Amino acid sequence: MRKFLAAAIGLAALGTAAPASAADVSAIPYARAHTYIPALYDWSGFYFGANGGYGTARSCWDQVATTTGTFIGSEGCHNATGGVAGGQLGYRVQAGGLMFGLEAQGDWANLRGANVSQLSPTQTNRTSIDSFALFTGQVGYAWNNALFYVKGGAALIDDKYEVRSIPSNTLVATSNTDYGRWGGTAGVGLEYGFAADWSAAIEYDRLFMQNRLTSFATVPASAVPFGAYRTRSDVDVVTVRVNYRWGGPLIGKY
Repeated sequence: MRKFLAAAIGLAALGTAAPASAADVSAIPYARAHTYIPALYDWSGFYFGANGGYGTARSCWDQVATTTGTFIGSEGCHNATGGVAGGQLGYRVQAGGLMFGLEAQGDWANLRGANVSQLSPTQTNRTSIDSFALFTGQVGYAWNNALFYVKGGAALIDDKYEVRSIPSNTLVATSNTDYGRWGGTAGVGLEYGFAADWSAAIEYDRLFMQNRLTSFATVPASAVPFGAYRTRSDVDVVTVRVNYRWGGPLIGKY
């Protein structure tokens, strides 16, 4: 009997102590862990970089009267293709997910092409584009370090034209003017920031060039008139770009 009473008293004491121990444990303070929010990539600031890629120009010639510009006949069309390489400089401002910017781009080009004249089958008409420049505004949307943008503005190309003899492959006539042709441009690009100040992009641009009346002269007596042509050359360019940016640091938040 005494042993039974002693065991009962011990169990009652243990049951009374257990809630108190639980209360003591729940009252122990603990440190709350910080929630980390990934860094936000800021596209704001100046940037400069290099680009390289491939271009193609659809060049069409019409023979016209030298003095009046009256249409005589179509000489046909050809594609002038080749590589491009150059650089760009710009400034961007980011507001929330939206990006606004301005950019100037200049590229050396090696676009060459020719076709047999439809009016003079013993001759070929050749087009060369040696360089181009773009002056554009940009609007885009950023998802952290990924940026999609569209661009548009003015384009300037340096193009030259030749007429060659097919039997001898000698130069017969050349354009006697050497000045740029102005037009418009529109493009689209996707850019990715792979480091705090560095980004890489792929971009497509379309250059819409105005028709131009170009007078030709014989070679080597370049002062002797040869004829006149109305030429047009719209250009498509795809480039890969690498940019270095300053003025828009990464922002870490907690």
